[in-house]
Amino acid sequence: MKQGKKTYDAEFLLDIYLVMKQIRLFEETAFRFFQENKLRGSVHLCIGQEAISASVMALLTDGDYITSTHRGHGHGIAKSRDLKSAFAELMGKETGFCHGRGGSMHICDLARGNLGANAIVGGGLPIAAGGALAQKMRKTDRITVAFFSDGASNQGTFHESLNLASVWKLPLVFVCENNGFGISTPVSQSTSVKNIADRATGYAMPGYVIDGNDVPSLLETFSECLDRARKGEGPSLIEAKTYRWKGHWTGDPEVYRTKEEVAAWMEKCPLKRFRAYLLETRVAGENELDAIDERARKDVADAADFALSSPEPDPARVMDGMYVEGGSPK
Repeated sequence: MKQGKKTYDAEFLLDIYLVMKQIRLFEETAFRFFQENKLRGSVHLCIGQEAISASVMALLTDGDYITSTHRGHGHGIAKSRDLKSAFAELMGKETGFCHGRGGSMHICDLARGNLGANAIVGGGLPIAAGGALAQKMRKTDRITVAFFSDGASNQGTFHESLNLASVWKLPLVFVCENNGFGISTPVSQSTSVKNIADRATGYAMPGYVIDGNDVPSLLETFSECLDRARKGEGPSLIEAKTYRWKGHWTGDPEVYRTKEEVAAWMEKCPLKRFRAYLLETRVAGENELDAIDERARKDVADAADFALSSPEPDPARVMDGMYVEGGSPK
């Protein structure tokens, strides 16, 4: 597959499909576990948005940073490729990414460049700017990606982060997952511009509006922004238009949208679209894709079993991670 000057082989594309399928099944299982009271608190699901995480992370390395959001399971899975630690963290188990202390909205994996999800809307944006500044000061070719949603684009942290990133030409790509709603408020009722990417002009950086459910478009656009950042040419803003199939959270009554609207977006399912693309371009056949589906089901089932059987954190170690070395109270 060619995207501009980029060519991606079958193995690369099929891995993206696998990650998308893993994220979808992970989220569906997490929702079921919530209903069965097997999780710590609620969860914010990204079902319907899988193409963005899988495509962006496929082009990154462990040395590249990301910051995530309260709807960040997909980001964490695609960056770390560790379903077991992700499930364990949601269940508050010792084997989780943060030893069960972070939970659904605070997944972090520094070893693989995930600087953390953030429950505060827009909270990850200045952290991403700091990460990108550190990369630039160290004179590396690494970059940072800041994931956020439409609601965060109206926060002060959004504008402050874009401004500093542009002034200092930071190696930073801002990726807005515009899923249509800030909790229950439609974008059209909260945002002054038609496209959030239009705001890039005010900060002298390129802005792109793309179909967030289309893997080829995501790869083409993000690859361009990635190259720009690695060359020291500064930040970019991508607005990937998508939709969340589930409510804002697992108890959301969803009175602010119709079943017909949800059904119409489900017809645009990113998994079905990418599968059709892989078949049409003869990257893979039905049997090969079915085998990937089965592998994803097994991976998610194994991860869930691992988390369910994992130990609870030891109460005697509750202060671990709270202080720097040597700073813990006696």
